[in-house]
Amino acid sequence: MSETGSNSAISQDTEATAALADWLRETLHSGATAFDAARRIARRMGAQRRGARCEVVFWAPELQERRVYDDDIFIEVLDIDGAAALLRSRQTLTFRRTRIPVARVDAWCVAAIDGMQAGTRDRIGSFYSLVWRDAENRWNRSLDPLSASVPFGPFAPAEYYDIDAMQAARADKGYYAALPQDAVHKFGPPSNILQIHVPTATASMSIAGLTRQFEALAERVGQGGPLEPSERIFLGYDAVQLLPVEPTTVYEAGPDFWTEVEDQDDRLMVDIRRPDTTNWGYDVVITGMAAVNPSLLETDRPDELVDLAAVLHNFPGGPKKLILDVVFGHSDNQGLRGLSHHYFAGPNMYGQNMNYRHPVVRAILLEMQRRKVNFGADGVRVDGAQDFKWWDADAQMLRHDDAYLQEMADIVQEVAGRKYRPWFVFEDGRPWPDEDWELSSDYRAVLEAQRDDDVFQWGPLTFAHNTPFLYTFWLSKFWRIQEIVRHGANWISGCANHDTLRRGTQISPKLNINTRLGDTRMEILDKAYDHPAAQMLTYVAFPGVPMDFLNAMARASWGFIRNQDDQYGVKVVAEEAISLNWQVDEYTYSEPGNFTRLKALGFADRAALGRFMMTLPALVEATEYDLDVMAALLNAVDPPLDGPAPYDAGALKRVARAWMDDMHDYCNVAKYLDRLGDAHTGYMLKLRSFRSARPWLRDNYGPGDVIDYHTPTGGTVAFRALRHGPDGEQVFMIAHLEGKPLMDIDPVTMPVPGLEGGGWHVALRTPGIGSDYLGGPITLHDSMAVLYTRRRPV
Repeated sequence: MSETGSNSAISQDTEATAALADWLRETLHSGATAFDAARRIARRMGAQRRGARCEVVFWAPELQERRVYDDDIFIEVLDIDGAAALLRSRQTLTFRRTRIPVARVDAWCVAAIDGMQAGTRDRIGSFYSLVWRDAENRWNRSLDPLSASVPFGPFAPAEYYDIDAMQAARADKGYYAALPQDAVHKFGPPSNILQIHVPTATASMSIAGLTRQFEALAERVGQGGPLEPSERIFLGYDAVQLLPVEPTTVYEAGPDFWTEVEDQDDRLMVDIRRPDTTNWGYDVVITGMAAVNPSLLETDRPDELVDLAAVLHNFPGGPKKLILDVVFGHSDNQGLRGLSHHYFAGPNMYGQNMNYRHPVVRAILLEMQRRKVNFGADGVRVDGAQDFKWWDADAQMLRHDDAYLQEMADIVQEVAGRKYRPWFVFEDGRPWPDEDWELSSDYRAVLEAQRDDDVFQWGPLTFAHNTPFLYTFWLSKFWRIQEIVRHGANWISGCANHDTLRRGTQISPKLNINTRLGDTRMEILDKAYDHPAAQMLTYVAFPGVPMDFLNAMARASWGFIRNQDDQYGVKVVAEEAISLNWQVDEYTYSEPGNFTRLKALGFADRAALGRFMMTLPALVEATEYDLDVMAALLNAVDPPLDGPAPYDAGALKRVARAWMDDMHDYCNVAKYLDRLGDAHTGYMLKLRSFRSARPWLRDNYGPGDVIDYHTPTGGTVAFRALRHGPDGEQVFMIAHLEGKPLMDIDPVTMPVPGLEGGGWHVALRTPGIGSDYLGGPITLHDSMAVLYTRRRPV
């Protein structure tokens, strides 16, 4: 009945395995609902350390379907034979194999195993998966969806990891010790957020590199030294939100990171490649969601995420919250490689819908979230909450699964001996994807469905279709701004995020562009999403929680970053081709460190690449994306196109891959830091500090608060806002957002109800206004803004 390799130190503890199986039976037959029983079991799923023993629990309904017999099912344990280095780009490793028999309870397979080595920061652990033999005597592998460490990617055996040791070593225990000991603490919203894409945030492109960045900033702030512009863009925020750090898709056409090259009974030789994909984070495969994407790990140890949380929590002057962005609303089609069909409810525009209504799948997805947040996150942002749907057979319609969203928000975390519930933000644009969603969405559906009054949603100006460099954008959105000031206390505000900046790069330059923002398209785009007057509007006039995107604050490039596509990679690049007009000019293309792969393919200069990119989108549409026909037409262009000519389907795919890899490098914030201005970054930091010092600015407008715009407009859009604090402080701002100069006006004498009475002092001005301006008449040009304060008796 037992099959083992030569590694006799690893064995099944039969008594403990039987006890685990008994517990499983008792839980399943306890009278609890199927979902409640599954949630209890999910807490013990995966490979978890129990003293010196490893308990392994898999849910494998596919084995029942295939009529796989008990004696053909094992936990396969793989231990590296000899020395190994996780930080090599490629190596061949030999693993000692031990197959441990399981106890089976319906669709569940369990084993208690002695001798498995748990991985730590300094030690590589055993690797494991569920394996089974079919009627043709072929071995098959099922992966652990709740794995804690996946150094070889989500489609390889997982590493058994000592999570307790990782938690015991965390350096922010004092942060958690300050929380209530005998109650579940509820984290509330920060005053503002910095959104960060880890791979483009630092030159190291890793979580460890981002941690070092904040460690250096902490030293600088702690010593009270002067700040450089490159440091200011990271500071003045109460929270850091990471774009998803879950494992994402792998190379569609290979090579795989785990390739088995020689298979013997007790040995397995594997060609190992270190995961090196680039992705913006949202192309998840669901399996491995409780782990960290190995492509983001400098050391290949998940401890890096704990280290980042600790540095933020211990930051001098007050802790910074860590917010994780999670994607459970869909899976890429590659998810079918790692999970059985039971996890999926059918295809959608992203790949696959998740089967939320299945009680076990529902429980596993929630457990993935719980384990991930236990790395030390204080908040959670849920991507695409409108995508959580289920089919109501009685009503014959799709319904939003608001109960699942509530279950997400109700999860209790436990870190360093303290229990808490994180703050939650939902991105939900329902009735998206209806054609009229931009008009009909009220951005309050989740807020009204949730029990807690501190749950947030992305607000209307934060959602994807946001183009603040087109003339009339701001005035055309004034109806949304009126909604923001009335209802926005629980909205995320701000114009720059990973979605809006990307959408901006896809706008036709032939539209009515606000050329007052800059002399070139690159300058216009940069200033539109790092707009000093719009930031004044966000941080002073708007309630809610402002969020800035690091790439926008650094005036770095950004785009749809994903280098794993094979089938549709050329099509994706055709859709991104227009961004070349906004983000790359002749000079930046010519810089030696930029676009090295495209240059190697024959695109020697920006003009050569521009001709190719201008032609590509039309051919995608005209040929209905037939790569062979597209290549033939490209070869017929006169004068001939540069690049890897003569073109064929393979050459087009090479160009697409080079574009994605070069753009990923081009978007790295480190390339732009020496170009940042002292005055502008100083102003932005002061603006963030102003907001943080006045938490009441988060509230909706009261009876005496006003927002309007200067009339008659006369070709100028200048917004004005007057707000009243609880302590008698009043703030007034005027922000010139687009159009002709507003000539020779004294802002505090304007006909705004409540503004009269004098006593106003200039608190902050945009860099275009001299520091000698202390009040009185002024001419405001595009992007200029002034902030005034005064105090009145309460």
